[in-house]
Amino acid sequence: MSRRSESLANRIEEGANALASFADGISEKEWQTPTSATDKRSVGVIVHHVASMYPIEVGAAKVVAGGKAVTDVTWEAVAGINAKHAGEQASVTKAAAIELLRRNSREAAATVRALSDAELDAAAPFSLSYGAPMTAQFVIEDHALRHSWHHLARIRKALGR
Repeated sequence: MSRRSESLANRIEEGANALASFADGISEKEWQTPTSATDKRSVGVIVHHVASMYPIEVGAAKVVAGGKAVTDVTWEAVAGINAKHAGEQASVTKAAAIELLRRNSREAAATVRALSDAELDAAAPFSLSYGAPMTAQFVIEDHALRHSWHHLARIRKALGR
């Protein structure tokens, strides 16, 4: 394990733990609150969304770490996945979402810890960056690592906290 992969993994866990701790302390009414005027997904759906995306996000980083392009993940596909997920998870419980968040973030962190510096430095075309050659480290930081922080900030804003 490299120091960089350990640091990245620790930051994934830190973000997931911050989101889980915050979510665990909100009321049922807050759990059902939409996160914004434009994003009608509830706080609960968003917490489950973050949890469910870890395997996909880390999977994409592993593809890039192997020197292969990621071409089939587009922003349109992401929007479709998010819409389908919102419909399927509209009544997700706090306990189920937080448990999935903790489990999937631990698994994502373990996957990242196994990456070498050479794998983190590998670059390949990445469709969410419009085909620009991105490093595996960038993919990890911009997706699996940032995701929980991004949504925690949006949830806090929606709840006025």
